[in-house]
Amino acid sequence: MSENRNHGLRTAARFAGVGAAAAVAMGLMSTGAANADVFVPLPDGQKVNPAGTVTITRTGEHAVVSPSLAANGAGRVVWVSGAASAVITDTPEGTSGPNNGPAGGAGSNNSSTHGVSQINTGYIVGCQISIGEDAISAGISGNVSLNSAGVGGSIGVNLGPGQVAFVQIDSKDVPKAGTYSVEYRDAEIQIQGCAGYAQARAYTVVEIVGDNYSKTTLYGQPFSIG
Repeated sequence: MSENRNHGLRTAARFAGVGAAAAVAMGLMSTGAANADVFVPLPDGQKVNPAGTVTITRTGEHAVVSPSLAANGAGRVVWVSGAASAVITDTPEGTSGPNNGPAGGAGSNNSSTHGVSQINTGYIVGCQISIGEDAISAGISGNVSLNSAGVGGSIGVNLGPGQVAFVQIDSKDVPKAGTYSVEYRDAEIQIQGCAGYAQARAYTVVEIVGDNYSKTTLYGQPFSIG
């Protein structure tokens, strides 16, 4: 009887050991999954200005989000890809200097063209803020920085709670009517200093300068960057 009891105890201990090993393995897998890159597919979009003279289209957008190599909990990295095009039927008028709005007025915060019509595309990045259009307007009042990454380049953004940054990926001058496009693949944006929730959202702006000034903005779908 004692022998059977001891055998049962040994068997139970053996299964308990297997269970503990399995639990450790699952924990390691979970840790690996938490630190893995996350692929984020994003929808296409289109925007036409009220006059029907500018049509912006964004296609093939996606992002890959990963933790920062600094592993400090306040950093993360996102690689963004996509293509934006604009069909422009209006003939732009050239002006001089940064006052490129209607009748010499000021241009926009996120696409100052300094005297020439332009298409530019990039990302709005926010820390502990949901990037709706109302939040974009609120952020422009004082918590905005403009950074330029360049196609295939890398840029670092330092953000505190409630702050928003515009990261310009690429731009092209628009000297005349026609079709213009900007494409980017794996442009790297490094976010530091944001210990809380962070979010990003694509933007593409077409700004036509001169007395017949117009600004058309197509926003992408917001997505989490950790």
